[in-house]
Amino acid sequence: MTHSLKIRQVGSSLGVILPKEVTGTLNVKEGDTLFLTEGTEGYRVVAHDPDFEKTMKMARDTRRTYRNALRELAQ
Repeated sequence: MTHSLKIRQVGSSLGVILPKEVTGTLNVKEGDTLFLTEGTEGYRVVAHDPDFEKTMKMARDTRRTYRNALRELAQ
């Protein structure tokens, strides 16, 4: 589905107004943070931090690597 957005002046910045249908799909409300990511076909707007999964994978790998040390520290 494609939505056309108009760029508007918001104070000294520029902004876009998201249709209610889009905010419902993204499950966001006023004050939430959206992330703009660049892809091969242009930009995407997402409601989750794209770096979060990368960070969690690093944490899982570290936990697996240092499993014995972490077990000893927990005692």
